[in-house]
Amino acid sequence: MNLAKLHDHLIATARANPPSDAVPYAFETRMLARLRMRPALDHCGQWARALWLAVAPCVAIMALASSLSYFAPAGNGSGDLSQEFENTLLAAADQEQPAD
Repeated sequence: MNLAKLHDHLIATARANPPSDAVPYAFETRMLARLRMRPALDHCGQWARALWLAVAPCVAIMALASSLSYFAPAGNGSGDLSQEFENTLLAAADQEQPAD
C-alpha cells in the first residue's frame, strides 16, 4: 500500500466535503486539546488492582498447602515441626570438626 497515495486521496476527500454549519465553533480545537490531556498514572491504584487480582490464587495455594500439611503423614514419626526445624538448622554445628 502506497502511504503517500493514500494520504493524497484522504486529503482530497476531506477538501471535497467542507464541514457543516452544525459543528460548534472551535470544536476540533477543544477535541484535540482533550485528546492531548492524559490522566496522571495512579501507581497506588495499579498496585491495589494487581494485589486484588492475586488474592484468589494466593488463597487457593494457602488452602492447598494447609490441607497437605494437615493430612500428610509425618515422615519420621516425630511430628514435631519445631524439633525438625531446629535439627535442620543445627545440623552443620553438630558435626564434629576434624582436628588440624
